[in-house]
Amino acid sequence: MSSNLQDRTVVIFGGTSGIGLAAAQQAKAAGAQVIAVGFNAEGAERVAAENGFTGWRAADVTRPETIAAALTDIPHVDHLVLLAGTFVAGKVLEAEVDYLKRAFDERIWAAVHTLRALGDRMAKDGSVTFISGALADRPNAQGTAVLAAASAAMEAFARGLALEMAPVRVNTLSPGTTDTPLLARTLGAHRDAYVAALTEKLPQRRLGTADEAGAAVVFLMSNGFMNGETLHVDGGARLV
Repeated sequence: MSSNLQDRTVVIFGGTSGIGLAAAQQAKAAGAQVIAVGFNAEGAERVAAENGFTGWRAADVTRPETIAAALTDIPHVDHLVLLAGTFVAGKVLEAEVDYLKRAFDERIWAAVHTLRALGDRMAKDGSVTFISGALADRPNAQGTAVLAAASAAMEAFARGLALEMAPVRVNTLSPGTTDTPLLARTLGAHRDAYVAALTEKLPQRRLGTADEAGAAVVFLMSNGFMNGETLHVDGGARLV
């Protein structure tokens, strides 16, 4: 299936770190022409050079004008992957509403603006891959209600778009807790204690890796009959 990516143009938002970078590296290894989009121009340029990607762009996915600017000179996109986003955590009765809105701005509205910016440059035999997460199925009481809602919304959005944008395929990756730089930034000094407690409960007794989740992204791009689906890569976390 990886041969399906040979010489195809793959644009990955969030492709400079974590799952996005792993997916970008694996897509390149499968022969794709990879353009990685990161938040920071200097960092995106460095990562692209280190990995031999075809190109790089910088964009803040909460600002539609930067999305449009990043895509303006790309003539054709075969596979679009939208993985950018932060961990928005705050209780509904306590957190600033504008901050909580970011969960949807980085996901639903970022996807809307990206797809509109691409327009008919999106290949009809290509694909779009979103990211949701375990919170869509297993929310908690730690201030993640809005983020859980945004994650679940991405899955519903993908199913609707699979019909609206047909024959373009649209799928969602739903990873469990994955060992990435975002996890370290989110938890800070509490990371190790959190991971130790979590892994005791997980069937695999470990976190997922960026490479494992990245491989799932490549699968969703490569398999031409995967459409309107949510692919869970969580080591069975939803079962416990």
